Amino acid sequence: MRAVAVLAGAVVAGAAAWILWGAKAESFGQPEKVDIEAGGALYQENCAACHGADLEGQTEDWRSPGEDGLLPAPPHDETGHTWHHGDMLLFNYTRLGGKATLARQGLEFQSGMPGFGDSLSDQEIWDIIAYIKSTWPERMREIQAVRTEAERQQKQQ
Repeated sequence: MRAVAVLAGAVVAGAAAWILWGAKAESFGQPEKVDIEAGGALYQENCAACHGADLEGQTEDWRSPGEDGLLPAPPHDETGHTWHHGDMLLFNYTRLGGKATLARQGLEFQSGMPGFGDSLSDQEIWDIIAYIKSTWPERMREIQAVRTEAERQQKQQ
């Protein structure tokens, strides 16, 4: 029962953070303001070729590796797993690429996700992330906000 209360408190805290700060952020080098409209345009220019114009991903079977051994680009809409991750992981995955991000965590993983840190500014990456998050249903944004808060707490330790 106590675990349920703790989880409920975390969900409420995450929801409150989303309501109070919206796409603003207090750590991780996130900017205070993001531009969702600009993020949408940047998404179309830099991400849609792989992740789909409507965030639908490359294939329905994005969890199974292709002939090259790489997983197809997953959807960023509610059918994918992007909302399962906190903001810092999403930022690093976009900035550094999949393989480099996971290597920093001691994981060897072949990823087709390139790093965009040389072609997009940090602000532009945050704008894209804000755009993607803006498309999710409220419940998914609340869950993702809780995961982001957990990342912040872990970083502070």
